[in-house]
Amino acid sequence: MDLGRRDLLKRISAISALAAAGVSGTSLASPPALLQLKGNINHAVSRWTYGHLSIEELCVLVKSIGFSAIDLVGPEDWPVLKKYGIDSSMCNGAEPNLEDGFIHPEHHDDLEQRYLKHIDLVADAGYTNLVCFSGNARGMSEQEGLQNAITGLKRVVPHAKKRGVVLQLELFNSKVDHPDYMADNSAWGIELCKAIDSPNFKLLYDIYHMQIEEGDIIRNIQNNHQFYGHYHTAGVPGRHEIDDTQELYYPAIAKAIVATGFEGYLAQEFVPAAKGNTAKAESLLNAIKICDV
Repeated sequence: MDLGRRDLLKRISAISALAAAGVSGTSLASPPALLQLKGNINHAVSRWTYGHLSIEELCVLVKSIGFSAIDLVGPEDWPVLKKYGIDSSMCNGAEPNLEDGFIHPEHHDDLEQRYLKHIDLVADAGYTNLVCFSGNARGMSEQEGLQNAITGLKRVVPHAKKRGVVLQLELFNSKVDHPDYMADNSAWGIELCKAIDSPNFKLLYDIYHMQIEEGDIIRNIQNNHQFYGHYHTAGVPGRHEIDDTQELYYPAIAKAIVATGFEGYLAQEFVPAAKGNTAKAESLLNAIKICDV
């Protein structure tokens, strides 16, 4: 069945009307979803990549397509997500920035204070995942960074375990997007996971970043999936739509993820190159269809 923009716009309008009428929560799913999803993948989309929309507009789009999770949303927007019955699939806001992370002992006191507070916020809101970052190397060796990160994270992971929150350290590429970032390869992150040795600490495996940095995506997922608690997508090169304009074949990647028994989220984090809100909405719809294996 060809799902065109007319169907998409019709469902967006229906859900917007319900919201305006004061209908909230799961009842906003009353209009039929655009996609009948197979249920093998828990889909999400990253907030920042659809920043041209307000958080409420993004909730309406997500609900209209037929999934119910948004990544990288902080406490200030959680009430809007709850209004629409949408999960905050990866919470953020504890980090001061992406550069001053857990590899830097001089920031451990501040990070501990921030993360302990945020872990409580996440748990009290009924959410599970909270993102964290290694930080930039600034001349530090990988081994020193690893030991520093172990020390810093062990100050907060026990509280995460107590509250049922999973800290997820994101892997970035340092070749294109995040020069000097320490956790720029899966091997470093896996060693960190082994040292922390807790079900409440995992890696956020960003497929786009790791394709640029090391490739071999499917075999890496097959061999190391036990360390990965969350996945992000985007097209390579360019970080745009995950269609046939780029080098990754996401249906095969999604099938490999499903085959591991993964029960977390696969979040779209591409920056839509399409022009106009409706075309960008169609890009998200198509990405969900591609990954719904």
